[in-house]
Amino acid sequence: MRQGAVLLAAVAALGVVLLGGCDGLAPATAKRPESAVAFPAPDRPVAQVVSTQFSNEDDRDERGEAKVVMDLADMRPGMTVADIGAGEGYYTVRLAERVGAEGRVLAQDISREALDRLGRRVERERLENISIKLGGTDNPQLPTDSFDRIFMVHMYHEVTEPYAFLWHMWPALNADGQIVVVESESRVGSHGIPHTLLFCEFEAVGYVLVEYIERPDIKGYFARFQKGSARRAPETIKVCSAP
Repeated sequence: MRQGAVLLAAVAALGVVLLGGCDGLAPATAKRPESAVAFPAPDRPVAQVVSTQFSNEDDRDERGEAKVVMDLADMRPGMTVADIGAGEGYYTVRLAERVGAEGRVLAQDISREALDRLGRRVERERLENISIKLGGTDNPQLPTDSFDRIFMVHMYHEVTEPYAFLWHMWPALNADGQIVVVESESRVGSHGIPHTLLFCEFEAVGYVLVEYIERPDIKGYFARFQKGSARRAPETIKVCSAP
């Protein structure tokens, strides 16, 4: 796609990392990044990241998880996609195969160690359409106007600055781009987030829900969003209350 060469050039010199399994809550007294203070903090506990693996890849393939999610997301050859919280690369490598040689995948994470392992995997498997980039807790640091799809699979509940994060993600979508979210319908603060709260936080920034499907075969639900008419200014974002 036309953004492919630009995307690879933009991230060639940068590293990567993932968000995965979790246990416990982020400390309420944790200092917020200076770049996030203009945005409201979430009115809910946030699960801590303690692992870069969500579950065994063989088990996930046995359920056909990646194929189900990519089919629901209407992934096609030639697309440009970002895998946020890429971790060990379960979705990254499968997305790379789906979009093919003409497509591009940017794997992003906040863990350098996970991204280092993913980089070795990409090199070992000779996956030339994958780039890796380190992101921030309040900003995914994605190239502007670059992506047909942005994947956030079993990781959104670990984002400590959701309003800032979603706000900064907005410019990275191209005109028809969508954000794909897979999450578990779990209590707030555990490994998952109620879908009603997810909808509220996305809509608070200005996104519009396109589709929502409950899918036990992927251990949760599938949702996708697109940009609404306007991105809300940080000071006008209304905080969502946890159910």
